Amino acid sequence: MKRKSALLFIALLYLLPATAQITSVKLLTPKPVQYQKTEFDITLTAQWKNPYLQQDVTLDMQITTPVGKKLTLPCYYQQGESGKPSIWKARFAPQEKGKYAYQFVFSKTGKVSSTSKKGQFTAAAAKGDGFLHVKDKWALQFDNGKPFRGVAENICWESRDEDDSKYFKTLHESKKYNYEYMLRSFASNGGNFFRTWICRWNLPIDWQKGFNNSRYQPSKEYFNPSVVQKLDRLINLSDSLGLYIMLCMGPGAYNVHDGGFSPDAADFFVNSKSKQRYKDRLRYIVARWGYSTSIGAWEFFNEVDNVQFGNKEKPISGDSIVQWHDEMSTYLKQLDPYGHIVTTSISHRDIKGLNSLKNIDINQKHIYKNTAIIPETVVKYEKEFDKPYVIGEFGYEYDWSKNFDDFAEGMDSDFKRGLWFGLFSPTPILPMSWWWEYFDNRGTDAYYKRVRPISDMMLEAGKGNFESIELKNIAKDITAYGVKCGGKMFVYLWNPASSAQQTEVSFAVAKSGNYTVKTYNCETGETSSVSKIIASNKTINLPQQLGAVADKVLIISAE
Repeated sequence: MKRKSALLFIALLYLLPATAQITSVKLLTPKPVQYQKTEFDITLTAQWKNPYLQQDVTLDMQITTPVGKKLTLPCYYQQGESGKPSIWKARFAPQEKGKYAYQFVFSKTGKVSSTSKKGQFTAAAAKGDGFLHVKDKWALQFDNGKPFRGVAENICWESRDEDDSKYFKTLHESKKYNYEYMLRSFASNGGNFFRTWICRWNLPIDWQKGFNNSRYQPSKEYFNPSVVQKLDRLINLSDSLGLYIMLCMGPGAYNVHDGGFSPDAADFFVNSKSKQRYKDRLRYIVARWGYSTSIGAWEFFNEVDNVQFGNKEKPISGDSIVQWHDEMSTYLKQLDPYGHIVTTSISHRDIKGLNSLKNIDINQKHIYKNTAIIPETVVKYEKEFDKPYVIGEFGYEYDWSKNFDDFAEGMDSDFKRGLWFGLFSPTPILPMSWWWEYFDNRGTDAYYKRVRPISDMMLEAGKGNFESIELKNIAKDITAYGVKCGGKMFVYLWNPASSAQQTEVSFAVAKSGNYTVKTYNCETGETSSVSKIIASNKTINLPQQLGAVADKVLIISAE
């Protein structure tokens, strides 16, 4: 009888789930450096149903920084089977130089199951700038305090296999339009910030099939391996080019037809299972790519108001959209140890309460067919909600069923005007044009080379501080904006008329005396020789002549 009881006891032990155990931790980075990826392999044995679901299992890296700050870094599953040795990854970018202490903690259904031995590593000081954060309404700044403004463009996806454009189908389907080409071209033209999407046809991380993009392979894995590899490459490429990404994460494959839990978008915002699925997705994204300083911002939605009114007869409750954003932005801020910027966007309809959420750092909207209102729109929203405001998309035309070549000059001029209007407005990221393939094909996007030098000059002169200048005596048909950056003043003048125009430009200065003026030709990028003027009664008066359909920037400095 005793022998039978013993055998039964042993059999029951085999049926019980094995206790989780972290068996080894390996630091893969020989010499950790501040702001760069420090990578670990963690080997553990544990039981799970799905290692990507945090309600099932999680692995976290508990970190104490050199100054004593406590951080929790989410880690991610790499490979292996439940109940057998598996490999997990930690990717961490130290924001401080010096000695770090750490320990890995594995949890099962929210309860700690295993902890690793405590370890240490030392991060050497780096010449890098660190992660981007909000400085003020005019600029962002890095961890080291260096200011930054985004000279930006939408590069939202690589070419699709089948495009529905009436006139530009061949252009849009060209394999030329991949990240390798587009990002290198953009960077060489002076761009430093771009926006891209996760969606069914681009970076479809949680879709299994139906991509309309042969760059990705169907897979039954929870996160598509071909997409994960592409995102790894996108991050590394952006980092090598000095580019910063606004990653629009979108709702993901939430629909029941794609393996999700919701039958429609309305349910997605309120379904507890869909929300948990989204949080698991956020956790993986932060764990795998959050280390990168090239992530300029996490964006939840593209034009969430259009999602709201997808069914015009039965629009989604605005309250549910706002509550969802409040919950997800709060969660993301708690999850992300680096404090990346968080944002979301609307097309043109405001959703009450969305602009006021505590954990949304930057508000956004999109403007088409009305680029002239960009400056006043930015100022209006910032005054009302006391947050930086960004125009995430703009363009002369939004309707892809039209032939843009019929009004190509208007498209080009609008592209340029949006950049200059943004540069002279209190926005940390310049308005981002749409139709990236079209402007590349025409060579229009080389114009970033004209805007970037003035942007850099402003940042250097004011060390990231900007102050609007009130301009007076401007002729009726002339558009003019002024900005003071440290000891330099910049005035933008635009004559849209088909004939030459004259105008007076007057503005107050801190003191009377001698000043120098340079004129920058916005089309050629050439700067005229220096001229001298005298400010009387603390006022500068500059009579100006502008050619037909022409613009320029005046750069004024005290002697």
